Amino acid sequence: MEDAGLEPARAHCAARGGARSGGCSVSGIIHARGLRRTFRTFQRRPGLLGAVSDLFRIGGEDRVAVEGLDLDVYPGERVGLIGPNGAGKSTTIKMMCGILSPTAGTLTVDGRQPSRQRQEHVRGIGVVFGQRTQLWWDLAVIEALDLLAAVFRIPADVYRARLEQFDAVLGIGALLGKPVRELSLGQRMRCDIAAALLHAPPILFLDEPTIGLDVAVKLRIREFIRAVNAEQGTTIILTTHDLSDVEAVCDRVLLIDHGRLLFDGSIPDLKAQLGGAHRLVVELKSPPSEADLATLSALPATVTAAHTTLTVTFSLTQTTAAALIQAILTITEVVDLSIHEPGIDAGIARFYEALR
Repeated sequence: MEDAGLEPARAHCAARGGARSGGCSVSGIIHARGLRRTFRTFQRRPGLLGAVSDLFRIGGEDRVAVEGLDLDVYPGERVGLIGPNGAGKSTTIKMMCGILSPTAGTLTVDGRQPSRQRQEHVRGIGVVFGQRTQLWWDLAVIEALDLLAAVFRIPADVYRARLEQFDAVLGIGALLGKPVRELSLGQRMRCDIAAALLHAPPILFLDEPTIGLDVAVKLRIREFIRAVNAEQGTTIILTTHDLSDVEAVCDRVLLIDHGRLLFDGSIPDLKAQLGGAHRLVVELKSPPSEADLATLSALPATVTAAHTTLTVTFSLTQTTAAALIQAILTITEVVDLSIHEPGIDAGIARFYEALR
C-alpha cells in the first residue's frame, strides 16, 4: 500500500516543479523510517499512602505512541494526518517540530534532525497548536509580533508587507493593539497563524488549528492556508479531528492508529477504500408510472420515488452514476439531477469503530 499511496505525492510534487527545493528527492522534505516513540507510564495508587509509595517506586510500563512509522512528505504538499484519539498524531507532529525526540528510527525535516538541531530547525518551520498560543499573554498582539520579527531578523519593509497581507486575508489589523489575553479564541487563532507564518517558513505544522471556531472563521483560515500553499509553495502538515478541514485543505491523507500508518493516499482513494453509498437525486418532468418503477427496480441500486423525485442509492463497486443516468433517461424524461458522494466523516467513523 505504501508505494501506491506515495504515487499521488510524487506526481503532485513533480507538477509543482519541486516547490522550494528545486525538485523531489526520493526521501522528500520530511523523511521518516522506522520512527518510534514510547513513554514510561505508571499506574498511580489512590490515597496518601499510595502517593508516598509511588515516590519510591521504580520501573513502570512503556507505552508505545508511535510504532515503526515510515513516511515521506514532498515540498508543496498539503497533508492531513488523521486518526482516532491516542493514534499518535500529536506525538508525530511534536517529533517533527523537535519538541520530542524519537525513541528509535530516523527522522529528518528539510535535511535537519529536529530534536538535535532545534535552533536551526525552528527557523525553517511554523507551528500552530490550537489549544496553546505562541504569543505572549500580557503583551499586545503587535508587540508580540514585533518580538518575533526581531527574533527571526525580518527586515522592516518585509515585516510591514507581511502584516498588511495578514490583515487583508485574516483581518488582524483591528486586533494588533489588544492584549493577547483579551482575544477570543477565533481572534487568537488568526493571530497565531500570522505569527507562525511571519518568517515565511517552508513548512507549516497545524495541530487542531480550527478547534472551537465558528464556521466563518474556519472558512477564512482554510482559504488563507490554501493561498499560502499556492503562492509560496509552503508544505502544510495538518492534524485534526475536523474532517471537513482535511477535505477543504489537504490533497493527501495519512491515516494512523496506534502509531502505525494504515493509509497513505488521496481523499477520493480513502473514500473508495472506506466504502459508503452514493446518491443520485433525479427530478422528473412527471411522476413515474408503475411500469417505470418496475423497470427502475431492476437496476443495480435502490430506487425510491416521491412524486417527481427519484432517489437512487448505489455503490461504485456495482455500477456507476453514468450508467444509472443513461438507464433512467431511456425510461422517463429528466428535468434535473445531482450526485451526492458519501462524506468522509461517515466512512472514518465506521473505520474508527472497527478499530475499537
